[in-house]
This record gives sequence, C-alpha cells and structure tokens, in this order.
Amino acid sequence: MGGDAAAAGRPDSSWVGLLVEEIAPAGPLAHLRDATLDCVHCGLCLPVCPTYRETGRETSSPRGRIHLMRATAEGRIPLGALLAEEAHLCLDCRACETACPSGVRYGYLVEETRAAVARAGLRDGTATRVERFALRQIVARPRRLRALVDLLWVAQRTGLDRLARIFAPRALREVMEAAPLVPPRWTRRRLPALVPAHGEKRGRVGLFVGCVMPELFGDVHAATLRVLARNGFEVTVPEAQGCCGALHAHAGDPDFARELARRNVDAFAAAGVDWIAVNSAGCGASMREAGLWLPGFGDRFAASVRDVCELLDEVGLRAPEGSVEGTVCYDDPCHLVHGQGVREAPRNLLAKIPGLALVAHDDPTSCCGAAGTYGLTHREMASAVLARKIDSLAAVDPDWIASGNPGCLMQLRAGARAAGLRARVVHPIELLDFAYGGTAT
Repeated sequence: MGGDAAAAGRPDSSWVGLLVEEIAPAGPLAHLRDATLDCVHCGLCLPVCPTYRETGRETSSPRGRIHLMRATAEGRIPLGALLAEEAHLCLDCRACETACPSGVRYGYLVEETRAAVARAGLRDGTATRVERFALRQIVARPRRLRALVDLLWVAQRTGLDRLARIFAPRALREVMEAAPLVPPRWTRRRLPALVPAHGEKRGRVGLFVGCVMPELFGDVHAATLRVLARNGFEVTVPEAQGCCGALHAHAGDPDFARELARRNVDAFAAAGVDWIAVNSAGCGASMREAGLWLPGFGDRFAASVRDVCELLDEVGLRAPEGSVEGTVCYDDPCHLVHGQGVREAPRNLLAKIPGLALVAHDDPTSCCGAAGTYGLTHREMASAVLARKIDSLAAVDPDWIASGNPGCLMQLRAGARAAGLRARVVHPIELLDFAYGGTAT
C-alpha cells in the first residue's frame, strides 16, 4: 500500500511527456533548446567567466546567458536586445566548458545565438556593417588584406597614423590605437611550397597559414617551418588554402565560415598530408570543429588537425643543440586550453629548452581579452580583462611571455608595453627555433 500511495503522488511518464510537449521549442532559437537543458545551473562556470568576474551580473555569466537562450528557444521571451547584447559581450573563451561538469557545449550555443541575432537584424548598426564588410571582403581575401597591411606599414613608418589619430572620431581613434605594429615586408614574404625533413623522416605535414598570421606574424610561420623540419617532418604549404572562418563564426556569420572551411578541407585533402599543423589557437579550434560545420565532409580533416606544440610533444621533440637563457611564463590561449584541451604540450616543450626556466603565474588559463575582434568592438571590457592578466604576469616578472595565438600575442604585447614590463612576448615556437639555432626573437 505504501508503495502504491507513493506512486500515486508522482506524475507518471505519460504526464511528464505532456508537460515536455507543452514547453516545446517554438522561438528563433528552437534548435538550441535541447542543448540548453544540459546546463544544471550549478554555478561552477561563474568564477572562470571573464565578464561575470568584471560585472558580477548573472546575465553576464554562462548560465545566465543559457537561461535567456532557453527562454527564447521555448518562446517564453522574444529574441531581443538583452540576449543580443550578452551574446556579443561574451568573449567566447570557453573557460566555462572546461569548468562544466555537465559537458555543456557553450561555444556552439553562443555562436548559434549570434547567428540568430544577425538574422533578426538586432545588431545592424554601422559598426556591425563595417565588421562584416572587413571580415568578408578584406580578411578573407589575401591580396586585399596584404594591400591594407602595406598601407598601414607606410602610415606607421611615416607618422601619418599619428596625424590621422588627432583628427579621427573617438571610436575610430581607439581602433587605430589598437592596431599592431606592422613588421617589415621581408618577414611577410611568401613561404616555400615544400620544406624537406632533416634526418629521418617522421611524416608529411601541411602548414596552415591563415589570414592574419602571414601578414603580422610571418616570422612565426618561418620559425614553425624550421622547427618542424628539424624534427623530421616534410612540410608542405598548400597554395589553395585560406582563412579558417573562425572570426566569421564568432561574429554570427556561419554560412560564410562554412564556405571558407570547405575550401581548406579541399586544399589539404589534395596535399596528401599526415597532419595539419596550426600555430594559431583560434584557427585550430575552428578547424577541429569542421565535422560540425560540414557534417560527413569535414570529419577526416578535423581529425588530422594538431596545434604545432601538440604535434611536437606527441611525436617527441628532438633535443635542441642551443639554449635560451632566462625565465618564461606560458599563458594559455583560450581556444587552445579550453577549445582544444591542449594544456601541457607547450609547457613540456618549453621545459626541454636548455637554460630556460618555466615559471608559473596565477592566472594562466583566463582570457586576455583579445578574442578575435573583441578588442575592437568591446574595448572597455577587453581592457579590464587584460588588466587582471597583466597584474598576474607582472608579479612574476619573467624575461619572456609565451602564448600560441596571434590575437593573444598582440593583446599581451600591448598590455606588457603599457605596464612597462620588461618581458618580451613571443610564440613558444620562436623560443624553440632560437634554441635550434634560428634567428633570435
């Protein structure tokens, strides 16, 4: 009797089914509803979320944003200004994914929400139109991007950029001030199509070059080629490759991102490589999700992608003959540690460089505030997030700060310079190259 009475007090499975049907998804985010149910609102994401740490607002936390997404998916609230604002205030650093015990795919949720926001026209101001034009018509087109970078180089060398900042509107002036120092054109020269392996050959690697890296970090690409070759890899650089599409996906333009991804899948399939080496964490994270972007087409491509440090650690680094004297702090790019789950490999490699002491700082896995174009679209929040990072690094005062993503390198260099830190900010592969006898960074 007791068991029957207890059972009588519970809704049977048919009633549960009816209740679920009554909350059936109906809004513009309907396809996200099931994924939002993975969030149990435990709050473990709160202390690692950069925007929540700065604002203390529940709506600016992962679980707060997911609550808004779910309510929108179920048609309980319209897709409106609050969710549009919060979806783009998020840095999409994915630290919450590492902290989450339920496996919530937060990166997927926020990028799909941004796409819905764009389709609804909720982010359709001048800044958004300029961003979309720049990403589609300049960043994704190598010749146009190179021409623009050449113009910026001329402006910086002649002082025209400083003159222009005097007369520019405040918003444009802030963008111009955030522009990185363009390296000499010789560092941006075309990479060789094929670099032979040194010693016993361990495999054939395709180097992914991306869009921004060749123009602003050509020295990192050159160092990557040398280090891979010294470690027994034949390296090819497929000419047909291009931008990975990560910036476009983050900005709510997934259709264009998929077009770019498909081109890269084709380019590397034709190259016949064992692995695809990537030295940009943001690019690597998006490329490893090609199976999601291109179902049934991008899975093999995604499985072959490796961060360059991950690949070298996986096969075993050949001992450098030289040394690098000093101390180095390694700072984790968000899309490497959280997006790809690669944490120890770069540290393992740096620890194998003779003379170099790897020292830790207190905040290595938090976001630096770069986040693609975030530093341009949300300058105030990006600066606040960066300040925490720089304070943590300053407390250790290393000779070098190493990080494996172009946005992070630019952001950390700007922060270190503004704070008067003596540390030089480099890619880990540059320190390895130096130890092998390459050009000093």
